[in-house]
Amino acid sequence: MSEGLGPEGGHSQPAPTITVQDLSDRPAHTPLDRIAPAHTLLEGNTPVEQVSGVVEETSPSSTSSFELVDMEPAPPLYQPVQPHWFYCRRADSKDVWLPFSREDSERLEQALSTGGEEEVVVAVEGERYDVRVRERQRYAVYWEQGPSEVRRCTWFYKGDKDTRYMPYPEEFSTNLEEAYMIAVTLDEWKRKLDFPSGETVILHNPKLIMQYQPIALQDEWVSSPSEQTRPRTVKRGVDNITAEIPDGEPETIDHLVFMVHGIGPACDIRFRSIIQCVNDFRSASLSLLGSHYRRGQEEGRVGRVEFLPVNWHSALHGDATGVDEDIQRITLPSISRLRHFTNDTLLDLFFYNSPTYCQTIVDTVVSEVNKLHSLFKHRHPEFTGAVSVVGHSLGSLILFDLLTNQKTGSGEADRDEGRNRDPCPLTCDALEQALCRMGLQEHLATLQRVDLDLDSLAMCDETDLTDLGIPLGPRKKILSFIRKRHFLQEGRQGTVLLAPGLQAPPDPSEDSPSPTASFGNQSPGASARQQQFLRAQSITSAVDYEYFNVGIGQVSINYPQLAFHPQTFFAFGSPIGMFLTVRGLKRIDPNYTFPTCKNFYNIYHPFDPVAYRIEPMIVSESDLEPMLIPHHKGRKRMHLELKESLTRMSTDLKNNVLGSFRTAWQSLVRMPVAALPPVEDGETTAERSLQETESVHEEAESPGSGEDRGRQVKVGMLNGGRRIDYVLQEAPIESFNEYLFAIQSHLCYWESEDTALLLLKEIYDKLGVAFEQPQQ
Repeated sequence: MSEGLGPEGGHSQPAPTITVQDLSDRPAHTPLDRIAPAHTLLEGNTPVEQVSGVVEETSPSSTSSFELVDMEPAPPLYQPVQPHWFYCRRADSKDVWLPFSREDSERLEQALSTGGEEEVVVAVEGERYDVRVRERQRYAVYWEQGPSEVRRCTWFYKGDKDTRYMPYPEEFSTNLEEAYMIAVTLDEWKRKLDFPSGETVILHNPKLIMQYQPIALQDEWVSSPSEQTRPRTVKRGVDNITAEIPDGEPETIDHLVFMVHGIGPACDIRFRSIIQCVNDFRSASLSLLGSHYRRGQEEGRVGRVEFLPVNWHSALHGDATGVDEDIQRITLPSISRLRHFTNDTLLDLFFYNSPTYCQTIVDTVVSEVNKLHSLFKHRHPEFTGAVSVVGHSLGSLILFDLLTNQKTGSGEADRDEGRNRDPCPLTCDALEQALCRMGLQEHLATLQRVDLDLDSLAMCDETDLTDLGIPLGPRKKILSFIRKRHFLQEGRQGTVLLAPGLQAPPDPSEDSPSPTASFGNQSPGASARQQQFLRAQSITSAVDYEYFNVGIGQVSINYPQLAFHPQTFFAFGSPIGMFLTVRGLKRIDPNYTFPTCKNFYNIYHPFDPVAYRIEPMIVSESDLEPMLIPHHKGRKRMHLELKESLTRMSTDLKNNVLGSFRTAWQSLVRMPVAALPPVEDGETTAERSLQETESVHEEAESPGSGEDRGRQVKVGMLNGGRRIDYVLQEAPIESFNEYLFAIQSHLCYWESEDTALLLLKEIYDKLGVAFEQPQQ
């Protein structure tokens, strides 16, 4: 739009002049600026704003098209325009105006009419945003996002290069509406609205209203006179434009899901944030609820599932840690873009394996989840549903480690204790506090009797604790606590010890070691005894059974507690199996389950290079195929069915050929009867061969029923005895080259309707709501 209608500051322009002029007899080549205005009918102040288009689309401009529409009768009476509320979103360096749902728009309109002069706040979009009606700003509730402009829209325009109609500023729309009202009331058209900037809006008739730009404001590269005079189409009311107004969301929330992202600030192939990806996943779930749970919605048993993003990347890479500055100082200047991408994404894997930054990550995730949970309960006090968690890529590993280190408790008091607990009890300074955190407060009097504080306790070895009469179990816990506490302190000072908290006993045959045997100053002639000691005491040991009851996770990390017990944990494209193996965990006990979460699903794409399975670590003696996730339209993809059919056909052909060859060979060599398998009474050899052939066919057909048999296999209690590994069906184009789509496969879950439907089935199955497959 030209400068007259859209200066960036939103300044008001001088009043436009509305004139009446009969334009029907004007020659088509007569310029608009040579038309003499007649009498003035309306003056008023108009704010102006510029909104640019993106794609060319032809608008009617010829006189013949005007005359064709002129033949249509005008409405006999004036009806006020119905406003609709829009909000502005910045996309690809351009402002895009998107409509609120009709329910949200009606609430905003009602608040404007009844709110008076005081500011009114209206919750919109499932109460994830608040709109300050007087301020005309929209604010996010659950995540950090800048405010966006909100507009009460009645008039719209679309230019040659616009793909959608854009709303005019409110004051400008008011002036257009007044001019339209006068034209309808007096039944006088061919009305021209002139702006001081040179813009002209002509009301030819109720259904044809055009806006013209002055030639001076056209782009310099436009050379054709016909292009210079192309008008913009103007429409009145949202019902007269092609606007995709979203459906309103059900008010009832049946389930709450927190979604934790993986490495880097971007979550999909389009480099979108976790907020945008979760918004898409939420939209897909709403659509699937309408198609697969329609009956439940009609009966009032199905509301919706709320998905909220959990962002930990910004806290790790923020100014508080200073890690980005430290990494930048040591980064080489060559291939700067690739190095920046590596520092911003791939290094998150190394940060999570660092005790210092891993503690920051888990503390941030739990703090953010608990904060969101508290805020959600405050805004939805009527919510009584369960809560689940979703982790993608590294986010799934973070959640897995957190869930394996949750403390079991009964009731809200235990969860309040987890909420108020110090996020890092290894840093406690008081001896009594430290013993309470380890559950050893009964030994406080024993230690105080010999005047031991926390610092002097750190210098005790196992012999000293034995002399004090402390039993073996508590003694091991104290030693483990001392070891981790000392390592955490040294790690935060920037020194990483090979043997944190403990030093190797000096060998009499060698010189005394330095006070801190750090990585860089270990003497080359270290004895084999010292090296063996360091290996035994290294904190990189994968499993610390002395301190953690479950024995999974990084042993130098204190895992904070969630404020709730999750119902289900969903892992998308997860490397959990690989990390557990690297930590030295070869097998998961079939009886093991998360302390506070009873359900676990490992969901992955078959070409995902980051995903690993879980079930082989539980049932190693059985070669189980993963469960195939059904297509959301109710069947396998056609190319997979074709592949299975060809495989079955080739198997049948091979069995038939081998059977015929075996029969022919037996008849040629005339093997002795004693070498043949025994034949039952009344059974001929030919009948026996026929039965063998039929059994082969049955074995060949058995893979078709493998899915049903797979559901009955018990693979431990990590998912309540049910299957854990679930694989998506690849798209037809992906099957041509699995390497080409590897990266995309790792980022596909946010837009996967099959994945969203699996989550909904798990959630609503527990609520007793039946799943419906829609008719195709």
